[in-house]
Amino acid sequence: MSDSALPKLEQLIEQLIAKNASQNEEISRLVGQNEALASQVKQLEDDNETLQLEALEQEESHSATISKINAIVGRLEQEA
Repeated sequence: MSDSALPKLEQLIEQLIAKNASQNEEISRLVGQNEALASQVKQLEDDNETLQLEALEQEESHSATISKINAIVGRLEQEA
């Protein structure tokens, strides 16, 4: 190996080490961001499920109310 090749090789190795460290930091940041987003998705899924159940309960309640109103209207029509 020539005398100039060794310093150049050392410089390239240092650059690779620095780039590796930078990429490791970016990976750690992205992993944290991914975990936060996964938590948000889970919360949104739970909220969505709750809202769907509430909508079904409300629909059942509305159906029961409509049935009662129809029964009252039917009785009123019979009396008229």
